[in-house]
Amino acid sequence: MAVKIRLARRGRKKAAIYDIVVADARAPRDGKFIEKLGTYNPNSNPAFIDFNEDKAFQWVMNGAQPTDTVKAMLSYRGILFKKHLQVGVAKGAITQETADARFNEWKESKEAKIEEKRQKLGSEKESKRAAALEAERKVKEARAEAIRQRDAEKAAANAPAEEATEAPAEGGEGESTEEQA
Repeated sequence: MAVKIRLARRGRKKAAIYDIVVADARAPRDGKFIEKLGTYNPNSNPAFIDFNEDKAFQWVMNGAQPTDTVKAMLSYRGILFKKHLQVGVAKGAITQETADARFNEWKESKEAKIEEKRQKLGSEKESKRAAALEAERKVKEARAEAIRQRDAEKAAANAPAEEATEAPAEGGEGESTEEQA
């Protein structure tokens, strides 16, 4: 019986989440499986991969064949590198302590890269948000300035008309007071 480590789809339309499962190669994609190893969410950035690494390593060492996508995930998380080191230990090329030290060193550097990417994405998101707020503030100030100019033009247009209506009334009163004297 050929055993595969593959993805089983779940989740809603256009927002898929996958289970990482060990299944018989003849079983349908979302059908019967032997064991569930974890989950994979490609909708987030970076993609969220959560699975039991010890069980995945055990299945890979026992001969389970990962699909291309799962193989990329196993490589990303270091399972295939760990298998490579373990094969070297079995052949006597390196000791178990050396293999463990190399794997831990690789894992720390990989986690640092992942954290750096998360921080970079977070800072880019903040800078985009700040730029959007700045652009919004400039548009608001431009609108306020346009409103001030429009109000000033209206006030200037209304002022001569008011002066023109007030001038004859004052002059008329002034003449009538002079005529009465």
